[in-house]
Amino acid sequence: MTTQEGARRPLVAILSGAGVSTDSGVPDYRGPNGLWRRDPEAEKLVTYECYMNDPEIRRRSWLMRRDSPALRAEPNAAHAAVARLARSGIPVRVVTQNVDGLHQAAGLPERKVLELHGSARSVVCTGCGARSPMAEALARVAAGEPDPACAHCGGILKSATVMFGERLDPEVLGQALAVARACDILIAVGTSLQVQPAASLAPLAAGHGARLIIVNAEPTPYDDLADEVIREPIGRALPALLERIAAGRTGPREQQPG
Repeated sequence: MTTQEGARRPLVAILSGAGVSTDSGVPDYRGPNGLWRRDPEAEKLVTYECYMNDPEIRRRSWLMRRDSPALRAEPNAAHAAVARLARSGIPVRVVTQNVDGLHQAAGLPERKVLELHGSARSVVCTGCGARSPMAEALARVAAGEPDPACAHCGGILKSATVMFGERLDPEVLGQALAVARACDILIAVGTSLQVQPAASLAPLAAGHGARLIIVNAEPTPYDDLADEVIREPIGRALPALLERIAAGRTGPREQQPG
């Protein structure tokens, strides 16, 4: 069955977590083999207070960024499927907990992606707020600067990601909340739905009448709230699900009375 001509197409919101990028070689953090479970000390490298107060933590953080597979990763079948759905004419918005930029690399326009936790592809000065490409900072590290300072004011540079102990960008969060309230379908994919406030988007969307679909290997706190739970591998399950939506087999929510 295809979407009837003239029928309103559903607004599809995709809340993506680390599991979407594991097929690209980007490790997750909280899964059974996640980084935080394997090396709890690694969490200090992305904790704001530790980072700002300890030069050794910063030096280790720069080495972690240098060696991170996220900046060398390529989009996988799941990222490509989301971009393909957007090209089909279905209104799509992605709210991602990931910082790897792979949704955009797959061809999804920047304006359709809300990066809740920032981007690992840029650095920001904690003093003056100047931003620059991560590649430039890593080139300085490779040239022998273990803790490169801001070229404008000499302040401490950090990845333009949200570290533990930092607030999310209120503008980005506000847009994500608006998407959750307005969408017809919310697909939570590759996320444990345990990290707030991102996890709250799932019940918020369901409470406003959206169809909630969860695609994740492990159980989440909101499985009982979901209209559909899919446990199959994301690289296979998400493309199949989005093809079904593109074909009109999951339509927009019914308009609420009043």
